[in-house]
Amino acid sequence: MKIKKWIQAGVGIGLGVAAFGARAAYELNLQAPETPIASQIYHLHSLIMYVVLAIFVVVFSVMFYSIFAHRKSKGHAAAHFHENTTIEVIWTIIPFFILMGMAYPATKTVLQMKDTSNPDMTVKVTGYQWKWEYDYLQDGVHFFSTLSTPHDQISNKVAKDSNYLLEVDNPLVVPTGKKIRILIAANDVIHSWWVPAFGVKQDAIPGFIRDAWFNVEKPGIYRGQCAELCGMDHGFMPIVVVAKTPEDYAKWMADQKAKLAAVAEDPNKVYTLAEMKAKGATVYTTHCAACHQASGMGVPGAFPALNGSKIATGDKAAHINIVMHGKAGTAMVAFASQLSDTEIAAVVTYERNAWGNHTGDVIQPSEIKALRGAAATAATAVPRLAAGA
Repeated sequence: MKIKKWIQAGVGIGLGVAAFGARAAYELNLQAPETPIASQIYHLHSLIMYVVLAIFVVVFSVMFYSIFAHRKSKGHAAAHFHENTTIEVIWTIIPFFILMGMAYPATKTVLQMKDTSNPDMTVKVTGYQWKWEYDYLQDGVHFFSTLSTPHDQISNKVAKDSNYLLEVDNPLVVPTGKKIRILIAANDVIHSWWVPAFGVKQDAIPGFIRDAWFNVEKPGIYRGQCAELCGMDHGFMPIVVVAKTPEDYAKWMADQKAKLAAVAEDPNKVYTLAEMKAKGATVYTTHCAACHQASGMGVPGAFPALNGSKIATGDKAAHINIVMHGKAGTAMVAFASQLSDTEIAAVVTYERNAWGNHTGDVIQPSEIKALRGAAATAATAVPRLAAGA
Protein backbone atom coordinates (compact mmCIF):
# COMPACT_ATOMS: atom_id res chain seq x y z
CA MET A 1 0.00 0.00 0.00
CA LYS A 2 2.84 2.35 0.84
CA ILE A 3 4.44 1.73 -2.57
CA LYS A 4 1.13 2.46 -4.28
CA LYS A 5 0.80 5.76 -2.41
CA TRP A 6 4.36 6.74 -3.33
CA ILE A 7 3.62 5.95 -7.00
CA GLN A 8 0.44 8.06 -6.88
CA ALA A 9 2.32 10.93 -5.27
CA GLY A 10 5.04 10.70 -7.89
CA VAL A 11 2.51 10.74 -10.73
CA GLY A 12 0.79 13.76 -9.18
CA ILE A 13 4.07 15.65 -8.85
CA GLY A 14 5.01 14.73 -12.42
CA LEU A 15 1.71 15.99 -13.79
CA GLY A 16 2.08 19.20 -11.81
CA VAL A 17 5.57 19.82 -13.19
CA ALA A 18 4.35 19.08 -16.74
CA ALA A 19 1.44 21.49 -16.33
CA PHE A 20 3.82 24.16 -14.99
CA GLY A 21 6.13 23.75 -17.97
CA ALA A 22 3.24 23.82 -20.48
CA ARG A 23 1.87 27.15 -19.34
CA ALA A 24 1.77 30.14 -21.64
CA ALA A 25 3.85 33.23 -20.87
CA TYR A 26 3.48 33.97 -17.18
CA GLU A 27 3.63 37.70 -16.55
CA LEU A 28 3.42 39.31 -13.11
CA ASN A 29 3.80 42.97 -14.01
CA LEU A 30 2.51 45.64 -16.39
CA GLN A 31 3.84 45.93 -19.92
CA ALA A 32 6.98 48.00 -20.32
CA PRO A 33 5.88 51.67 -20.53
CA GLU A 34 6.49 53.49 -23.81
CA THR A 35 5.00 56.92 -23.02
CA PRO A 36 5.53 59.41 -20.16
CA ILE A 37 2.08 58.71 -18.73
CA ALA A 38 2.58 54.95 -18.93
CA SER A 39 5.89 55.38 -17.06
CA GLN A 40 4.13 57.30 -14.30
CA ILE A 41 1.44 54.61 -14.06
CA TYR A 42 4.11 51.90 -13.93
CA HIS A 43 6.10 53.59 -11.14
CA LEU A 44 2.93 54.45 -9.21
CA HIS A 45 1.84 50.83 -9.44
CA SER A 46 5.23 49.66 -8.15
CA LEU A 47 5.24 52.22 -5.30
CA ILE A 48 1.81 51.19 -4.06
CA MET A 49 2.74 47.52 -4.29
CA TYR A 50 5.79 48.15 -2.08
CA VAL A 51 3.68 50.12 0.41
CA VAL A 52 1.09 47.33 0.55
CA LEU A 53 3.86 44.75 0.97
CA ALA A 54 5.41 46.75 3.84
CA ILE A 55 2.01 47.05 5.57
CA PHE A 56 1.45 43.32 5.12
CA VAL A 57 4.84 42.42 6.62
CA VAL A 58 4.48 44.79 9.62
CA VAL A 59 0.88 43.89 10.48
CA PHE A 60 1.24 40.14 10.11
CA SER A 61 4.62 40.10 11.86
CA VAL A 62 3.10 41.81 14.90
CA MET A 63 0.07 39.55 14.78
CA PHE A 64 2.05 36.29 14.51
CA TYR A 65 4.51 37.41 17.20
CA SER A 66 1.65 38.29 19.53
CA ILE A 67 -0.04 34.94 18.93
CA PHE A 68 3.20 33.01 19.47
CA ALA A 69 4.71 34.93 22.40
CA HIS A 70 1.48 35.32 24.37
CA ARG A 71 -0.08 31.93 23.86
CA LYS A 72 -2.01 30.22 26.62
CA SER A 73 0.49 27.36 26.95
CA LYS A 74 3.06 29.85 28.30
CA GLY A 75 0.68 30.94 31.03
CA HIS A 76 -0.61 34.13 29.44
CA ALA A 77 -4.20 35.10 30.07
CA ALA A 78 -6.34 37.13 27.71
CA ALA A 79 -6.50 40.79 28.68
CA HIS A 80 -9.82 42.58 28.74
CA PHE A 81 -9.76 46.29 27.89
CA HIS A 82 -11.99 48.80 26.15
CA GLU A 83 -11.27 52.19 24.59
CA ASN A 84 -7.66 53.26 24.37
CA THR A 85 -7.49 56.79 23.02
CA THR A 86 -3.77 56.63 22.29
CA ILE A 87 -4.06 53.46 20.16
CA GLU A 88 -7.11 54.79 18.31
CA VAL A 89 -5.32 58.03 17.44
CA ILE A 90 -2.25 56.11 16.24
CA TRP A 91 -4.19 53.70 14.01
CA THR A 92 -6.11 56.63 12.52
CA ILE A 93 -3.20 59.02 11.90
CA ILE A 94 -0.77 56.49 10.43
CA PRO A 95 -3.21 55.15 7.73
CA PHE A 96 -4.20 58.75 6.95
CA PHE A 97 -0.63 59.75 6.13
CA ILE A 98 -0.09 56.50 4.19
CA LEU A 99 -3.18 57.20 2.07
CA MET A 100 -2.18 60.82 1.52
CA GLY A 101 1.29 59.68 0.46
CA MET A 102 -0.27 57.44 -2.18
CA ALA A 103 -3.05 59.83 -3.20
CA TYR A 104 -0.74 62.74 -4.05
CA PRO A 105 1.24 61.07 -6.88
CA ALA A 106 -1.89 59.25 -8.06
CA THR A 107 -3.79 62.54 -8.37
CA LYS A 108 -0.91 64.15 -10.28
CA THR A 109 -0.89 61.24 -12.74
CA VAL A 110 -4.67 61.26 -13.24
CA LEU A 111 -4.68 65.03 -13.89
CA GLN A 112 -1.94 64.65 -16.49
CA MET A 113 -3.80 61.75 -18.12
CA LYS A 114 -6.84 64.01 -18.56
CA ASP A 115 -4.90 67.00 -19.91
CA THR A 116 -5.48 66.76 -23.67
CA SER A 117 -4.80 70.45 -24.32
CA ASN A 118 -2.39 71.69 -27.00
CA PRO A 119 -2.01 68.48 -29.04
CA ASP A 120 0.27 68.29 -32.06
CA MET A 121 -2.34 66.29 -33.98
CA THR A 122 -5.80 64.81 -33.43
CA VAL A 123 -7.19 61.47 -34.60
CA LYS A 124 -10.84 60.52 -34.25
CA VAL A 125 -11.28 56.85 -33.29
CA THR A 126 -14.67 55.20 -33.83
CA GLY A 127 -15.48 51.70 -32.67
CA TYR A 128 -17.65 49.33 -34.69
CA GLN A 129 -18.44 45.66 -34.31
CA TRP A 130 -15.66 44.54 -34.88
CA LYS A 131 -13.29 47.11 -36.28
CA TRP A 132 -11.88 50.58 -35.63
CA GLU A 133 -12.11 53.63 -37.86
CA TYR A 134 -9.25 56.15 -37.73
CA ASP A 135 -9.88 59.66 -39.04
CA TYR A 136 -6.91 62.06 -39.25
CA LEU A 137 -8.90 65.27 -38.86
CA GLN A 138 -6.12 67.63 -39.93
CA ASP A 139 -5.18 65.69 -43.06
CA GLY A 140 -8.47 64.34 -44.44
CA VAL A 141 -7.25 60.73 -44.30
CA HIS A 142 -9.39 58.00 -42.80
CA PHE A 143 -9.55 54.22 -42.98
CA PHE A 144 -10.84 51.14 -41.16
CA SER A 145 -8.62 48.81 -39.17
CA THR A 146 -9.81 45.19 -39.19
CA LEU A 147 -8.47 41.93 -37.82
CA SER A 148 -6.16 40.30 -40.37
CA THR A 149 -5.49 36.97 -38.64
CA PRO A 150 -6.21 34.26 -41.25
CA HIS A 151 -9.43 32.30 -40.75
CA ASP A 152 -7.47 29.06 -40.97
CA GLN A 153 -5.69 30.01 -37.73
CA ILE A 154 -8.95 30.91 -36.00
CA SER A 155 -10.50 27.58 -37.00
CA ASN A 156 -7.34 25.68 -35.90
CA LYS A 157 -6.55 24.44 -39.42
CA VAL A 158 -3.01 25.84 -39.27
CA ALA A 159 -0.64 26.82 -36.46
CA LYS A 160 -1.18 30.17 -34.78
CA ASP A 161 1.56 32.77 -35.10
CA SER A 162 3.00 34.92 -32.31
CA ASN A 163 0.57 37.80 -32.94
CA TYR A 164 -2.57 35.68 -33.14
CA LEU A 165 -5.67 37.95 -32.95
CA LEU A 166 -3.36 40.96 -32.49
CA GLU A 167 -2.77 41.89 -36.14
CA VAL A 168 -4.72 44.23 -38.43
CA ASP A 169 -4.78 45.22 -42.07
CA ASN A 170 -4.46 48.97 -41.48
CA PRO A 171 -2.72 50.05 -38.25
CA LEU A 172 -2.93 53.50 -36.72
CA VAL A 173 0.28 55.30 -37.69
CA VAL A 174 1.59 58.19 -35.55
CA PRO A 175 4.82 60.19 -35.29
CA THR A 176 7.14 59.84 -32.31
CA GLY A 177 7.77 62.73 -29.95
CA LYS A 178 4.38 64.34 -30.64
CA LYS A 179 1.34 64.75 -28.40
CA ILE A 180 -1.39 62.73 -30.10
CA ARG A 181 -4.94 63.49 -29.01
CA ILE A 182 -7.55 60.84 -29.78
CA LEU A 183 -11.29 61.52 -29.82
CA ILE A 184 -13.06 58.26 -29.08
CA ALA A 185 -16.64 57.37 -30.02
CA ALA A 186 -18.69 54.30 -30.96
CA ASN A 187 -21.18 53.63 -33.72
CA ASP A 188 -23.11 50.72 -32.20
CA VAL A 189 -22.28 49.40 -28.71
CA ILE A 190 -19.75 50.31 -26.01
CA HIS A 191 -16.14 49.55 -26.95
CA SER A 192 -12.88 50.44 -25.22
CA TRP A 193 -9.64 51.57 -26.89
CA TRP A 194 -6.78 50.09 -24.87
CA VAL A 195 -3.05 50.08 -25.56
CA PRO A 196 -1.27 48.97 -22.35
CA ALA A 197 2.18 50.24 -23.35
CA PHE A 198 0.71 53.76 -23.75
CA GLY A 199 -1.19 53.79 -20.46
CA VAL A 200 -4.37 54.57 -22.44
CA LYS A 201 -7.70 52.86 -21.87
CA GLN A 202 -10.76 54.91 -22.79
CA ASP A 203 -14.32 53.68 -23.33
CA ALA A 204 -16.01 54.41 -26.65
CA ILE A 205 -19.67 55.12 -25.91
CA PRO A 206 -22.37 55.67 -28.57
CA GLY A 207 -23.58 59.26 -28.54
CA PHE A 208 -20.56 60.57 -26.61
CA ILE A 209 -17.04 61.68 -27.51
CA ARG A 210 -14.32 60.91 -24.98
CA ASP A 211 -10.69 61.91 -25.36
CA ALA A 212 -7.24 60.77 -24.31
CA TRP A 213 -3.67 61.39 -25.38
CA PHE A 214 -0.27 59.77 -25.67
CA ASN A 215 3.25 60.64 -26.75
CA VAL A 216 5.26 57.70 -28.06
CA GLU A 217 8.94 58.05 -27.31
CA LYS A 218 10.48 55.60 -29.77
CA PRO A 219 9.52 53.99 -33.10
CA GLY A 220 7.94 50.55 -32.97
CA ILE A 221 4.78 48.47 -33.19
CA TYR A 222 2.45 48.54 -30.17
CA ARG A 223 -0.54 46.28 -29.75
CA GLY A 224 -3.76 46.45 -27.77
CA GLN A 225 -7.34 45.25 -27.82
CA CYS A 226 -10.92 46.34 -27.29
CA ALA A 227 -11.21 46.00 -23.52
CA GLU A 228 -15.01 46.03 -23.39
CA LEU A 229 -17.22 42.98 -23.88
CA CYS A 230 -18.80 44.34 -27.06
CA GLY A 231 -20.58 41.18 -28.18
CA MET A 232 -19.81 37.84 -29.75
CA ASP A 233 -16.29 37.73 -31.26
CA HIS A 234 -15.28 40.60 -28.98
CA GLY A 235 -11.72 39.23 -29.09
CA PHE A 236 -11.58 39.84 -32.85
CA MET A 237 -11.10 43.60 -32.41
CA PRO A 238 -7.38 44.27 -31.94
CA ILE A 239 -5.54 47.59 -32.00
CA VAL A 240 -2.16 48.08 -33.64
CA VAL A 241 -0.28 51.37 -33.48
CA VAL A 242 2.85 51.92 -35.56
CA ALA A 243 5.06 54.76 -34.35
CA LYS A 244 7.37 56.28 -36.95
CA THR A 245 9.93 59.06 -36.81
CA PRO A 246 8.47 62.42 -37.90
CA GLU A 247 10.28 62.13 -41.23
CA ASP A 248 8.97 58.63 -41.95
CA TYR A 249 5.51 59.63 -40.78
CA ALA A 250 5.45 62.57 -43.22
CA LYS A 251 6.32 60.16 -46.07
CA TRP A 252 3.59 57.74 -44.94
CA MET A 253 0.97 60.50 -44.82
CA ALA A 254 1.97 61.71 -48.30
CA ASP A 255 1.56 58.15 -49.58
CA GLN A 256 -1.88 57.87 -47.99
CA LYS A 257 -3.06 61.08 -49.63
CA ALA A 258 -1.72 59.92 -52.99
CA LYS A 259 -3.52 56.58 -52.65
CA LEU A 260 -6.79 58.30 -51.79
CA ALA A 261 -6.49 60.52 -54.84
CA ALA A 262 -5.66 57.53 -57.05
CA VAL A 263 -8.64 55.44 -55.98
CA ALA A 264 -11.19 58.23 -55.96
CA GLU A 265 -14.33 56.63 -57.35
CA ASP A 266 -16.77 57.90 -59.92
CA PRO A 267 -20.22 56.95 -58.54
CA ASN A 268 -21.68 57.24 -62.05
CA LYS A 269 -19.36 54.67 -63.61
CA VAL A 270 -21.09 51.52 -64.89
CA TYR A 271 -19.38 48.22 -63.99
CA THR A 272 -19.71 44.74 -65.40
CA LEU A 273 -20.77 41.76 -63.31
CA ALA A 274 -17.21 40.40 -63.25
CA GLU A 275 -15.80 43.74 -62.08
CA MET A 276 -18.34 44.10 -59.27
CA LYS A 277 -17.86 40.51 -58.12
CA ALA A 278 -14.10 41.03 -57.94
CA LYS A 279 -14.49 44.24 -55.91
CA GLY A 280 -17.22 42.69 -53.80
CA ALA A 281 -15.10 39.67 -52.88
CA THR A 282 -12.52 41.98 -51.31
CA VAL A 283 -15.14 43.96 -49.39
CA TYR A 284 -16.85 40.78 -48.24
CA THR A 285 -13.60 39.24 -46.96
CA THR A 286 -12.77 42.39 -45.00
CA HIS A 287 -16.15 43.25 -43.51
CA CYS A 288 -18.48 40.24 -43.72
CA ALA A 289 -16.58 36.94 -43.70
CA ALA A 290 -15.89 37.01 -39.94
CA CYS A 291 -19.62 36.49 -39.29
CA HIS A 292 -21.06 34.92 -42.44
CA GLN A 293 -17.91 32.88 -43.23
CA ALA A 294 -15.94 32.84 -46.46
CA SER A 295 -18.18 30.02 -47.70
CA GLY A 296 -21.33 32.08 -47.09
CA MET A 297 -22.64 29.39 -44.74
CA GLY A 298 -22.72 31.59 -41.62
CA VAL A 299 -22.61 30.24 -38.07
CA PRO A 300 -25.74 28.26 -37.12
CA GLY A 301 -27.60 29.93 -34.27
CA ALA A 302 -25.52 33.09 -34.46
CA PHE A 303 -25.08 34.41 -38.01
CA PRO A 304 -27.37 33.43 -40.89
CA ALA A 305 -26.08 31.81 -44.06
CA LEU A 306 -26.06 33.94 -47.23
CA ASN A 307 -25.65 31.01 -49.59
CA GLY A 308 -29.19 30.33 -50.80
CA SER A 309 -30.78 32.78 -48.35
CA LYS A 310 -33.95 34.71 -49.11
CA ILE A 311 -32.12 37.99 -48.60
CA ALA A 312 -29.31 37.23 -51.06
CA THR A 313 -31.56 35.67 -53.69
CA GLY A 314 -34.79 37.60 -53.16
CA ASP A 315 -35.78 41.25 -53.49
CA LYS A 316 -32.77 43.34 -54.48
CA ALA A 317 -34.00 46.47 -52.66
CA ALA A 318 -34.41 44.57 -49.38
CA HIS A 319 -30.89 43.20 -49.70
CA ILE A 320 -29.40 46.66 -50.26
CA ASN A 321 -31.45 48.07 -47.38
CA ILE A 322 -30.18 45.55 -44.81
CA VAL A 323 -26.57 46.08 -45.88
CA MET A 324 -26.90 49.86 -45.66
CA HIS A 325 -29.03 50.13 -42.53
CA GLY A 326 -28.50 46.87 -40.65
CA LYS A 327 -31.18 45.01 -38.71
CA ALA A 328 -32.28 46.12 -35.26
CA GLY A 329 -31.90 43.57 -32.48
CA THR A 330 -29.23 41.56 -34.31
CA ALA A 331 -25.48 41.73 -34.82
CA MET A 332 -26.06 43.01 -38.37
CA VAL A 333 -24.73 46.57 -38.28
CA ALA A 334 -25.35 49.40 -40.73
CA PHE A 335 -22.63 49.80 -43.34
CA ALA A 336 -23.94 53.00 -44.94
CA SER A 337 -21.42 55.11 -43.01
CA GLN A 338 -18.60 52.57 -43.31
CA LEU A 339 -18.57 51.76 -47.02
CA SER A 340 -18.62 53.88 -50.16
CA ASP A 341 -21.34 53.69 -52.81
CA THR A 342 -19.12 51.47 -54.96
CA GLU A 343 -18.22 49.15 -52.06
CA ILE A 344 -21.86 48.64 -51.06
CA ALA A 345 -22.88 48.00 -54.67
CA ALA A 346 -19.98 45.58 -55.07
CA VAL A 347 -20.59 43.54 -51.94
CA VAL A 348 -24.33 43.20 -52.64
CA THR A 349 -23.53 42.13 -56.20
CA TYR A 350 -21.02 39.60 -54.89
CA GLU A 351 -23.41 38.11 -52.33
CA ARG A 352 -26.12 37.73 -54.97
CA ASN A 353 -23.77 35.95 -57.38
CA ALA A 354 -21.34 34.00 -55.19
CA TRP A 355 -21.35 30.39 -53.94
CA GLY A 356 -24.67 28.87 -55.06
CA ASN A 357 -26.35 32.24 -55.69
CA HIS A 358 -26.69 33.16 -59.36
CA THR A 359 -29.23 35.98 -59.65
CA GLY A 360 -27.28 37.79 -62.36
CA ASP A 361 -28.03 41.13 -60.68
CA VAL A 362 -25.40 43.87 -61.05
CA ILE A 363 -25.83 46.68 -58.54
CA GLN A 364 -24.34 49.96 -59.74
CA PRO A 365 -22.89 52.69 -57.46
CA SER A 366 -25.36 55.17 -58.91
CA GLU A 367 -28.21 53.14 -57.36
CA ILE A 368 -26.66 53.43 -53.90
CA LYS A 369 -25.99 57.13 -54.44
CA ALA A 370 -29.66 57.66 -55.34
CA LEU A 371 -30.80 55.81 -52.22
CA ARG A 372 -28.54 57.94 -50.04
CA GLY A 373 -29.98 61.07 -51.61
CA ALA A 374 -33.55 59.89 -51.06
CA ALA A 375 -32.79 59.07 -47.42
CA ALA A 376 -31.22 62.50 -46.86
CA THR A 377 -34.21 64.24 -48.43
CA ALA A 378 -36.62 62.27 -46.24
CA ALA A 379 -34.57 63.08 -43.12
CA THR A 380 -34.70 66.81 -43.79
CA ALA A 381 -38.38 66.70 -44.70
CA VAL A 382 -39.47 65.33 -41.31
CA PRO A 383 -38.37 68.40 -39.29
CA ARG A 384 -40.00 70.70 -41.85
CA LEU A 385 -43.29 68.81 -41.58
CA ALA A 386 -43.09 68.88 -37.79
CA ALA A 387 -42.44 72.63 -37.82
CA GLY A 388 -45.37 73.18 -40.17
CA ALA A 389 -47.65 71.16 -37.94
